[in-house]
Amino acid sequence: MIIIKSPREIELMKKAGRIVALCFEELEKSIRPGLSTLDVANICEKIIRENGAYPTFLNYSGYPGAVCVSVNDELVHGIPSAKRILHDGDIVSVDVGATLNGYVGDACRTYPVGICTEKALRLIKVTEESFWEGMKYAKPGNHLGDISHAIQMYCESNGYSLPREYTGHGVGTHLHEDPYIPNYGASGTGPVLKEGMCLAVEPMVNEGHFTLRVMKDGWTAKTRDGKLSCHYENSIVITKDGYEILTKV
Repeated sequence: MIIIKSPREIELMKKAGRIVALCFEELEKSIRPGLSTLDVANICEKIIRENGAYPTFLNYSGYPGAVCVSVNDELVHGIPSAKRILHDGDIVSVDVGATLNGYVGDACRTYPVGICTEKALRLIKVTEESFWEGMKYAKPGNHLGDISHAIQMYCESNGYSLPREYTGHGVGTHLHEDPYIPNYGASGTGPVLKEGMCLAVEPMVNEGHFTLRVMKDGWTAKTRDGKLSCHYENSIVITKDGYEILTKV
């Protein structure tokens, strides 16, 4: 069941989303070679807790990290580690959730570490752009599949692939609510978008083939071919005539 949020609930979600956005503001300045993925997670956790929230992902279904930090060929759910050091030329995806007053903000960004190849920078750019392509269809009366289809067409037209195992989702008092939001599909399909729907739309894009494998830790999902992965996400609300980003300062 898709839960329509009230104006009061949307305001609460904006407050949670702002904390997530503050994490990204700090990461923009802080990501550099020599940091561990645990350092990255600690930066985010400090900001989340200082703002009166708690890290949504911590202990969620047993996940052991405050945020997810995934490097290079890791698509999602990388577990922060003091032993995993960022190097010049890496790309790192940081997926952040903050729960404040019972409501969740959820978003992800992928950052270049030091000096990256043009190939890596292009993947980051296209992944973010695909989100905004999807947003062209985020308004009442359109179908959820319109967003999914736009993301797929944009990424595939740029030579990339979309994994099938992981999707976006509704968001609110729980991290994962209905509906699920694939990054692929047919336009004109899926639920009709309505004012008050809150959605976490998150293109997850592979440089090579779309197939993945999950590592022995039970969480980290990597590309099977070892090529790069990228992830970009915002929580949004469908408004009377379009949408609004909830995960912004």
